[in-house]
Amino acid sequence: MASVSEPQTPAANTPSSARWLVVVVPYLWLLLFFAAPFLIIFKISLSDTAIAMPPYTPLFQGLGAIGDFVSKLDFENYLFLTEDPLYVKAYLSSLRIAVISTFLLLLIGYPMALAMARAPSTLRPTLVMLVILPFWTSFLIRVYAWIGILKPDGLLTLLFQAIGFLGPEQQVQIFRTDIAVFIGIVYSYLPFMVLPLYSALEKMDNTLLEAASDLGCPPLKAFWKITFPLSLPGVVAGSMICFIPITGEFVIPDLLGGADTLMIGKTLWTEFFGNRDWPLASAVAVVLLIMLVVPIMIFQNQQKKVA
Repeated sequence: MASVSEPQTPAANTPSSARWLVVVVPYLWLLLFFAAPFLIIFKISLSDTAIAMPPYTPLFQGLGAIGDFVSKLDFENYLFLTEDPLYVKAYLSSLRIAVISTFLLLLIGYPMALAMARAPSTLRPTLVMLVILPFWTSFLIRVYAWIGILKPDGLLTLLFQAIGFLGPEQQVQIFRTDIAVFIGIVYSYLPFMVLPLYSALEKMDNTLLEAASDLGCPPLKAFWKITFPLSLPGVVAGSMICFIPITGEFVIPDLLGGADTLMIGKTLWTEFFGNRDWPLASAVAVVLLIMLVVPIMIFQNQQKKVA
């Protein structure tokens, strides 16, 4: 009597060397482009400022002086961050802007993604292409375009004057304010919110909504009981993808924001290139990274659940 052999999975047929490469390559990438730069920045943050090139005093040279390096560890830059209210305000302001921007992105992006997921299947690729179309233009050029729209004598003022919302001598005073920063951030990061939401909503079984309707469930209640819970992986993924880079955003607040727009990215630039205080700037960067570790871990755990 012939025995029936069990079907082998693709993983079982994969050579051990190939499986080893699949594991090693991502970790090697993280080691080279995340762990190594972070250790360099952390080392600089423990140094002292110097009028030299580079503008800090190296703590040790080579691996043979690790003991000497440990004895010279100095955390005065981190203590200074707690003593100067400027940096605390910059961190809190960055978090505030990131939270509000992420909420606005979710508020605008969710209906867009839902409409794309409910559109006919033949139309969906076109809608996805329209969402990613802004990426075909340089990010910096797109932000500069908003300067021409939002400045007092820009296109928005001309439009409002043409339709009668403003008088001939009146102007829209949005440029160089937090409102302009929010507009620029929402416009720039909207695709990063829409695409994860669309991916989650497009996979949803629409027969669940039909069954809820047959049982007398109103459409709004069906959305909160069925659609939104099933789309939570996309909500979390989109929120984390947007929140993390917005916190350290520099270009948009620098070009569209005013003097009162305080974000940690601008503070970093000032310390590195204005004050040339590399140790203090490195300490600011390390603290910022630690602040973002929690949402990054949440994002990774959510990705594991989706997978």
